[in-house]
Amino acid sequence: MADSTISLPDNGVLELAQLLAPHSRILLLTGAGISTASGIPDYRDSEGVRRGRAPIQGPEFRNSQFIRKRYWARAMVGWRLLAKAEPNDGHLAIAALETSVKHTVIVTQNVDGLHSLAGSSHVIELHGNIHRVACLDCGALHERHLIQSQLEQHNPGLANATALPAPDGDAHLEPEALADFVLPHCPACTGTLQPDVVFFGDGVPRARTEQAEQAVSDADAILVVGSSLMVHSGYRLCKLAAEAGKPIAAINIGKTRADPLLSLKVEQRSEQALPLLATLLRDLRNR
Repeated sequence: MADSTISLPDNGVLELAQLLAPHSRILLLTGAGISTASGIPDYRDSEGVRRGRAPIQGPEFRNSQFIRKRYWARAMVGWRLLAKAEPNDGHLAIAALETSVKHTVIVTQNVDGLHSLAGSSHVIELHGNIHRVACLDCGALHERHLIQSQLEQHNPGLANATALPAPDGDAHLEPEALADFVLPHCPACTGTLQPDVVFFGDGVPRARTEQAEQAVSDADAILVVGSSLMVHSGYRLCKLAAEAGKPIAAINIGKTRADPLLSLKVEQRSEQALPLLATLLRDLRNR
């Protein structure tokens, strides 16, 4: 493995294809940067510094009705924007990659569901999926669009509100009055609902962590796409791969926490680099 990162913004995709071509089991670890071309903003700038306000923490969501009202009021607006998002060329290229590299597995830190919508079949959603809602009382799972209908029915004052979207289905919106906001309830038991995602301050479920760790163990090479890896759950997977001596590469604009572990970094937008990578890999593997 190289001692320092090679950054080849012009010819890096060919170099990347040559690095990955000998490997039959590739794990793609994707982050918010792959979804920006679908209209979903990312969390951090090119230096890995988080943009905007501090996120809601899981414990405070569960312990405070006020925090739950604030979250669901913003999410009622933000999810409408997220629900319209469609896979971009990067997502579609990864789905195509699965046809030429049969043992491709995707571990995504995103909660937008766009990999599956693009046609990818081996997807581990490390942080959950914003299009599902879980009941904290009975454990039932519900489709988010059904809960959206409930929210809009009981809170018509926000039904036509608009705001800039956030990456997790939230929105940059601070409702002036929450006293009359009606929280959604579980259709099965009327219990407390939470989006089926891993909030900041919460841990990834153990079974999902083990599934991701096994995917790293099974892989021959790791490709990070659109992630600064500042969140530990993604970074630790790269550490595991590095400890096992597996090559790690990245397509990412700007700094990543794993830069010292990388054999190669291509600083291009993922929706531009990935289609070319899929084509080059197919051609190299068919020779």
